[in-house]
Amino acid sequence: MATETGRKLRTGAVIAVAIGVMNVCTYGYTVVTAHVIGKEPYGAFSALMGTLLVIGVLSLGLQATGARRISASPDQVVAIERVVLGVGLRSAVVAGVVCLMLAPVFNAVLHLHSLPTALLVGVSTFPLTYMGAQAGVLQGERRWNQLAVLYISQGVGRLAIGLVLISIWPTELAAMAGATLGFFLPVLVGWLALRRPRVDQPHSEGHPGLDLLREVGSSSQALLAFFALSNADILVARATMSDSEAGLYAAGLIMAKAILFLPQFVVVVAFPSMSRDETSRSTLLLAVATSAALGTMGVLGTLLFPDLALLFVGGDDFSAIQDDLWKFAIVGTLLAIIQLLVYSALARRQGRAVIVIWTALAALVVAAVSMSTANELVLLVLLVDSTVFVILLGLALLTRPAVSEPVPVEARPSA
Repeated sequence: MATETGRKLRTGAVIAVAIGVMNVCTYGYTVVTAHVIGKEPYGAFSALMGTLLVIGVLSLGLQATGARRISASPDQVVAIERVVLGVGLRSAVVAGVVCLMLAPVFNAVLHLHSLPTALLVGVSTFPLTYMGAQAGVLQGERRWNQLAVLYISQGVGRLAIGLVLISIWPTELAAMAGATLGFFLPVLVGWLALRRPRVDQPHSEGHPGLDLLREVGSSSQALLAFFALSNADILVARATMSDSEAGLYAAGLIMAKAILFLPQFVVVVAFPSMSRDETSRSTLLLAVATSAALGTMGVLGTLLFPDLALLFVGGDDFSAIQDDLWKFAIVGTLLAIIQLLVYSALARRQGRAVIVIWTALAALVVAAVSMSTANELVLLVLLVDSTVFVILLGLALLTRPAVSEPVPVEARPSA
């Protein structure tokens, strides 16, 4: 037992460090880009990265589906891997082509005034999507070291390539090109990790990828719901509050997002085990406790070191929000646990969680329209997120998991 516990701790540490490096590099590139290319070009770059954040939900859906299927049926790992990578490749091509066709729309709606820059969204979509399939296979097979390298390469590649390009040519096109080229590095890492020879497997007639595609769609919808719930408040703030109050709320959200990403490694490590009947509930409780403990540390740090917390979210210009930063830290903690519960629902094939999140999102938007200050809105978000947390935890603990069924024969590859 001690050996098993030590192995899990080492695994968690490896993934935590890798995700930490990825997030620091991503954040660092964002900050440096803002300083180098200027306010207006950075606004265009930020809008494009926000667009890719939404498109990336498909990548997360592929990762969750691949990891769940391999974890639930380890005896069919080779067959499932082939289908996941095949579906991932086709999805990447289709999504990339669609985004290339939508480039004129992106150019007009986001006021880019640069079609080549908008076209890079489509180019980025291909590696971003396919990387999700690769990460799902590595995660499902519990190949943590290779997955860690993939995560690190995603952040380091963007930072290294992007800094070179914007130092030579400080424009949003160069910044976007750096991010685009950086997306290809983890795909190369994934290919190297998965290039070992594969043996032929039995297969069935029909369309082997259709069932997996349906699950990818379902997983992507659930993750999109979480993404919408965790980001709708700032959109409402921008639309209904004064620029000053919306700016204060945006500063507070920096704290919330930092706490949200702090236990991100817990989801990655726990998800494969949550896909197994015999370990799903115990793993979920341990993961929730770990995320809650890390979030509590963040909340206490905000309360004990308010000046440092204020410096983290922007400094003295945002001093009016200083006394409320601990509330945003609690929001981040709740979102981290809700994200974990969403992944638990995906692992256990429980669709009611998605309905809960979409309903909560609608309630949040309707109620938030009447909020006029940052403090009022964060209290509303705390209420909504707390309710979602209680409902999802109840569903996870009281509902029988639906993960015991074998992977359908349609999920096996054709010759």
